[in-house]
Amino acid sequence: MEKTPQGTAVGVDDPYEFADLCDYLTGEGQCRYALEHYGHDPEFARERAAQEYACPVVDPETDETWADCPHFRSRNRDRECVRCGLEEKRMAHDDERPLLEEHHLSYARDGETLSHEITVYLCRWCHSKVHKSWARITDDAAPEPDAIAASEQRRGRENEELGFESAAERYGEDE
Repeated sequence: MEKTPQGTAVGVDDPYEFADLCDYLTGEGQCRYALEHYGHDPEFARERAAQEYACPVVDPETDETWADCPHFRSRNRDRECVRCGLEEKRMAHDDERPLLEEHHLSYARDGETLSHEITVYLCRWCHSKVHKSWARITDDAAPEPDAIAASEQRRGRENEELGFESAAERYGEDE
């Protein structure tokens, strides 16, 4: 199983199984990294420019994979835990700890070279299990009772804010 630099498990054997499309891939199949970050890797940008910035991974004529691209990045945008399915409930203007946390699936493999950024969302409870035990992201898991309670508590406060209360009710009819 993949490990963090501290030696804790990340919950997967192959992070690329959980990677979606590259964040830099445009709808036309071009590499936005080469277009927008030319100065970060000029050699890479020149190679892509010679190919009209086409991403070789999405070209059916090549055998390249996301692992072959030096600038691949895939960050999950779904706001629910990939392990238990708990949905995020954020309260506006509130400093409460989020229910979901970003979980990195890939780290430096040889101690020096940072591998690709591949992230998913895990609830706090699943995140702790994955890093502190044998739990895997692919486990068939249900949300923890504490997680459900925290989510429902937030949902209740959200419903209270959506309710209508007239000024007369709020401040009393005498004022």
